[in-house]
Amino acid sequence: MQDSHQRAAEFHELAAHAHRAAAVHYGKEDHLTAHEHSRQAMEYATKAFKHSQEAHQKSERTRSPEEKKA
Repeated sequence: MQDSHQRAAEFHELAAHAHRAAAVHYGKEDHLTAHEHSRQAMEYATKAFKHSQEAHQKSERTRSPEEKKA
């Protein structure tokens, strides 16, 4: 479960980095490169979301019945 959370965090960081790179390229009017960075950011964000969902599902399966009531 911890691994899923870690992978999700890593993909969130990669997405943020790609977004920053895209912003720099848009600022330099290098729209083709900026578009590629934006596409890459979206891929990373999607992977981060999937890993977050996976981690949440694993977490739910390992919770005790008492924890689920709370």
